[in-house]
Amino acid sequence: PLSPATPASLDGRPGDRVNFSCVGVSHPIRWAWAPSFPACKGLAKGRRPILWASSSGTPTVSPVQPFAGRLRALDPSIRRLELLLSAGDSGTFFCRGRHEEESRTVLHVLGDGADCRAPGPTHGSMNPQLLIPLLGAGLVLGLGALGVVWWWLRRSPPHPPRPLPRFGETNSTPFSFYCSHISHLSIPESEPLLGAQCKSLPLSS
Repeated sequence: PLSPATPASLDGRPGDRVNFSCVGVSHPIRWAWAPSFPACKGLAKGRRPILWASSSGTPTVSPVQPFAGRLRALDPSIRRLELLLSAGDSGTFFCRGRHEEESRTVLHVLGDGADCRAPGPTHGSMNPQLLIPLLGAGLVLGLGALGVVWWWLRRSPPHPPRPLPRFGETNSTPFSFYCSHISHLSIPESEPLLGAQCKSLPLSS
């Protein structure tokens, strides 16, 4: 049998289920995990609690630990655990007792190594810490461009209005121009109003 000072060792592949046993500890009260390659999980070095014993008989699993949904106690005394393996789970599992005694189990998941890459944003997404500065820079550039356009428009002289088309002389109107061209013609009797208007309008010479 293993003494509390001698760690047990387990090996597995992602997708396997492995069992941990608390050896040499009379009253286990909690389990902790120290990752072998914390950078692979985006974690800091050191131990982190993953499961506690409960007076209600239902063990408490930390909702923020990397094993949420994959780790469960096989008995109310938390002496045995079952874990569904995933990449990056390699590390040492500690079973701590009421009198500060503990047992250790070293887990190695096939494929884990120090050369792994830390988890980053998935394809098509962007880290919010990077996205916010980029949006701010784009806003500043856009406002700067609007300011340059506004300054240029203020300095540019206004364009003079285009002259209206002229008909005949300066003091003539389109209607007088029309009347002057039909004055030598006979106005039909069907247009008495047009004839009266042309006769009352002084035509330019």
